[in-house]
Amino acid sequence: MTAVQTVRSTLLFLAASAVLASSAFSQTSAWVPEYGRLLNKYATPNGVKYSAWKANAADLQALQGVVDAIAAENVSSLGQKEQLAFYLNAYNAWILHQALEKYPTKSIKDALFTFFTGKRIKVAGQQTSFKRLEDDVIRAKFNEPRIHVALNCASQSCPPLLGEPFRADKLEAQFEKLAKGFVNSERGVRLSADKKTAELSQIFEWYKDDFKGGGVLEFINKRRATPLPADVKISYQKYDWALNDAK
Repeated sequence: MTAVQTVRSTLLFLAASAVLASSAFSQTSAWVPEYGRLLNKYATPNGVKYSAWKANAADLQALQGVVDAIAAENVSSLGQKEQLAFYLNAYNAWILHQALEKYPTKSIKDALFTFFTGKRIKVAGQQTSFKRLEDDVIRAKFNEPRIHVALNCASQSCPPLLGEPFRADKLEAQFEKLAKGFVNSERGVRLSADKKTAELSQIFEWYKDDFKGGGVLEFINKRRATPLPADVKISYQKYDWALNDAK
């Protein structure tokens, strides 16, 4: 083998290794299947089974292991989709961890929103807050409006928590499943019987600038079984911060 062939083979090997490393998070990271097991056991379309989870010491410890791994994860070699899947999982896993610490509680929200603004979580080596993780990383870096149906803030008005981890190879399908479910639910859109008025989730008001292109109505109508009329009068539901507790 010539020197040029040797160099070429080495470069091909390194490129293949990088691809494998990039996909390793979504496929083989030890905490991902364990997180999936917990979601499958406790997450439901109607909320999270906090009471049963809190009573299970082994599963509380398992979630601790998940967030400890998230805290130590190195994402520098991951591709864009792998990173997005990681950060969505990180946000939701830490929310569950913190909600379970407070449980039993009527709401995780406090008067000054310090639950979301305090630097109480660690993600990929960075001490941060839920707000910074959402605004400065997930929203700022990925320019993806569907993250607003993927992130779960442990509240009744949130879109339901996905019952499996986000994965790069399934992310598009997972986003669409959540988006379609949300905009076709009363939690996302309440269309009046005469179709003249619609009450939208406040998520669409708070984050309206994230829905670029055709805006919120185009995002909704692309996915609704019954599209909203162009002249529909829009208002917004009051956000319910009560814990998304599946009794």
